[in-house]
Amino acid sequence: MGDKTAKETIGVLLLNLGGPDSLQAVKPFLYNLFSDRQIIKLGPEFLQKPIAWLISTTRHKKTEGFYSLIGGKSPILDITNAQAKALEAALNTRDEGRGTRDEIVRRLSEQSERSSIIPSALHFKVCVGMRYWHPLIEEVIPEIHNAGIRKLIVLSLYPQYSLATTGSSLSKFKEVASKYKMEAFCIESWFNHPLYIEALVDVIRKGMDIFAESMEHRAKDMEPDIHILFSAHSLPQKFIDEGDPYVQQIKGTIEEIARRIEIKWHLSYQSKSGPVKWLEPSTDEKLKELAAKGVRNILVVPISFVSDHIETLYEIDILYRQLAEELGLCLRRTESLNTRPVFIEAMRDIIMKNVKELNWIG
Repeated sequence: MGDKTAKETIGVLLLNLGGPDSLQAVKPFLYNLFSDRQIIKLGPEFLQKPIAWLISTTRHKKTEGFYSLIGGKSPILDITNAQAKALEAALNTRDEGRGTRDEIVRRLSEQSERSSIIPSALHFKVCVGMRYWHPLIEEVIPEIHNAGIRKLIVLSLYPQYSLATTGSSLSKFKEVASKYKMEAFCIESWFNHPLYIEALVDVIRKGMDIFAESMEHRAKDMEPDIHILFSAHSLPQKFIDEGDPYVQQIKGTIEEIARRIEIKWHLSYQSKSGPVKWLEPSTDEKLKELAAKGVRNILVVPISFVSDHIETLYEIDILYRQLAEELGLCLRRTESLNTRPVFIEAMRDIIMKNVKELNWIG
């Protein structure tokens, strides 16, 4: 007879873009990225991969230079693995615990119907799958299946849905998962989840406090005039024209933040990567516009990113900060969410609610 006390394992797969884990990986990473027609269509379909090869061949040296400035690789896998580890621990904690998590639950109890009881016969295993570099989604799914997992929650780490990010990742997941006998549920967006919003509010408040403390010769009892610049990853404008909800959801996230904290905010887009019309205004143009209007203090919030990677560590921290200095601006950036406890709790809550709705908890 089988062991009736054996725990059933529910898998959780965190999906993200991925990034090169060495300078040598930059060229093949770029090739994988530009080969994806769901991000950008490079001519007729039969020319997509040849053009992707050309782009990766001509751009990789310059891009390697960017990565060399942030440690010689993308930190996104290390951070996502740390998020997975923290999330797995949170999911498998049956009591409410003490300290940070308990404080989070009490403080936000009115905002989130948090599932607190996990049956003793249930266990969660959290895995990581990347779209354009190892561990690739197509590498991870067979491993999950071979581990005996037959129920899987798939959580895209792009809070705001776009066909180019979540859509592409889930498309690849479904293509691979269709070859295996497994029940899977995909979470496509969570741009307005209360705990995710609270995590963003926390880093903004902290960023504003640090900004204020660093400002010299500030008169007593006067609040510093700090403008918040939400910088989101750009998309080809064509996506939005065809109904992609990305911009709407970005603005939805910002609106939820603005309900919780009084801020002067602006929105811009960064990280253009192809010869098409992209969302406007770009972050560099927005900085120039704000400088021309007399704004001097800007706190950048990387609104569509939940982990540090080249877009935050190089593009914002180095490129935009240098531009800001040239424009006479004082520019700082909020911390990324990474493994902040409230953010981990947000993911836990999202997963547990869906597990309960699917009746995967007896």
